[in-house]
Amino acid sequence: MVSLFGTKNAGWIGVDIGSSAVKLAVVSAAGKGVELTAYSIVSLPATAVVDGNVQEPDVVAEAIEKGLKISGAKSKLAITSVPSSAVITKDLQISVAFIGMELEEQVRVEADQFVPYALDEVALDFQVVGPLQGNTALNEILLVACRRDDVANREDALDSAGLKCEVVDVDTYVMERVLPWLERDAEPSTVGVVDLGASTLTLNVLREGKVIYNREQAFGGNELSNTIQQQYGIEVAEVEKQLRMREISDEIEEMLVQPFATAVAQQVSRALQFYYSSGSRNQLDRVYLCGGVAGIEDLDSIVGGEIGVETLIANPCAGMKVASKINPVKLEVDAPTLVKAVGMALRSLEKQG
Repeated sequence: MVSLFGTKNAGWIGVDIGSSAVKLAVVSAAGKGVELTAYSIVSLPATAVVDGNVQEPDVVAEAIEKGLKISGAKSKLAITSVPSSAVITKDLQISVAFIGMELEEQVRVEADQFVPYALDEVALDFQVVGPLQGNTALNEILLVACRRDDVANREDALDSAGLKCEVVDVDTYVMERVLPWLERDAEPSTVGVVDLGASTLTLNVLREGKVIYNREQAFGGNELSNTIQQQYGIEVAEVEKQLRMREISDEIEEMLVQPFATAVAQQVSRALQFYYSSGSRNQLDRVYLCGGVAGIEDLDSIVGGEIGVETLIANPCAGMKVASKINPVKLEVDAPTLVKAVGMALRSLEKQG
């Protein structure tokens, strides 16, 4: 079985492979707190990652190598993740009599009953949660299954960049891990985290720190970037940089960016309508916006006005110490884009089980 859960070890580089960019982040323990020690964001061509699938591992590897040089990260151990939509999860109940290889074989037998692919095409991993409540003769097992190609292409990209992929995580678990750094002093509640990527809008709803709803819809920053490129002749990578750094011209801001921000708000509202129509009675207390599109000026106010819920730009680094070599002004701008990369890197600081 592949390591979709893995062991815990300090010093992992979080590598978030998105449709338009690779984001790297490294965190370390700093006294009783946590320090962001390095990060970088490197653009990718549109053909490198399509629909969440790594199509050109060599191109992604080049971007990771560039990101390592920019960030100055020294570790060779890395963690990346696959989209939640690419993963099947299942809670199993298996006798405590099964241990070691016998347990692994029993998990494979159970998996064969519900995974819709041949098992030799699937990457499987599992975690023993603990004795089943009310029946200590059974262990509760969390099983995660993913198409092997989805995992292998990411591992190949990291390996080619000179990194050792310690674990392939799942975006859902990454969001659960980073949520306390978004909430910090807030009271436990039901919150939405909207990841506004280049090609996909993903809504995660979390209650008491656990994801209770996840949905992706096809909409993202590529629509804006491509329109600007077509009308003004600016390369897409430069467009994305200008949007993130808020260096876009006033004309483009007025003609294209602000109408797109309104479209983003409508799409977020649509995502929330699907959530509420799913039967959930948990009203959202707050919504956080992350991803590259979250850098659009005043987007939090525009979305908040549309959905009628307090809306904030996600900053996973606000409660952390920041290494002196990192430009704090630039980090403030880049922080919403780093949410998943930071969430991955935080895993290396989890205590040994």
